[in-house]
Amino acid sequence: MNSMSNFVKPPERQKTMRLHDNRSLAWYEWGPVNGIPVLLCTGAGMSGTLGFGVNCLAELGLKLIAIDRPGLGLSDPHPNKTFSSWVDDIQELIQANDLPNVLVVGFSQGAPFGFALAECSFVKAIAIVSGQDELTHPRLKPLLHPDVTKMIASLHQDPVEFEQRFTEIVTPHGLWQLIIGMSADDDRILYESDMFGKAYQQALKEGFSQGAQGYARDLVNSLSSWTIALEDITIPVDLWYGALDTSTVHSPDFGATLALRLPNATHIIDPKQGGSILWTRARDILVKLKSHLSLI
Repeated sequence: MNSMSNFVKPPERQKTMRLHDNRSLAWYEWGPVNGIPVLLCTGAGMSGTLGFGVNCLAELGLKLIAIDRPGLGLSDPHPNKTFSSWVDDIQELIQANDLPNVLVVGFSQGAPFGFALAECSFVKAIAIVSGQDELTHPRLKPLLHPDVTKMIASLHQDPVEFEQRFTEIVTPHGLWQLIIGMSADDDRILYESDMFGKAYQQALKEGFSQGAQGYARDLVNSLSSWTIALEDITIPVDLWYGALDTSTVHSPDFGATLALRLPNATHIIDPKQGGSILWTRARDILVKLKSHLSLI
């Protein structure tokens, strides 16, 4: 494994903009100011302060933009955050900053937020890494961990009560313990290393700085049946999974069903990696994602 210091670098720039409804949207940047923009849809409950591939951005001419989803970090909450409202927010960000050739990466719970952007004409290609799947899909239901099946059933029975309960009980430390508990041994080596572990936990603390409502809302959106027509996404989609990934909330078939549903997907399962493949194969992920631009 690479040196742990290769995975963590504080953001080079922090930016905030005022949206049309007067909410604040915040994000963090690494890489050349005029680089090709790569929007990072972060994992569950995280602020945008934990980037990936930061040491190869300059070489590749890429600018990583890691966004605080509404209600997380420094971004004001949306009163009824949906995938559609997220797309509207990001469209404003792209237009206000005149971002061309936008690429997107969705990690873990950020996957459906990445897919939502992929439906729009202003995104050229996306990479889904250790992504959550549409867990209500009939092909996946038999593969789910019993705890996940119970969560989805509870959400379906009373979405309002489900969201309120998770707003009240989830803390950044509790979510960190859940992540570590679900992770494979190889992933824990990275996650629990001193420098990376501190950076990940700091991103969770920042993500919960306004309370757990932002995370709970994301959980409701991601565990419900998606309002995203995956079958209609025609841009290139790279699906990256590590075969050693043991997370019960990532795709239970390592993206196999996603690959069947997407018209233009490349499906990569690395037999030697786990859920932390976003960091351990960061350069490969970015190189492949950028390569799609040369085909447009």
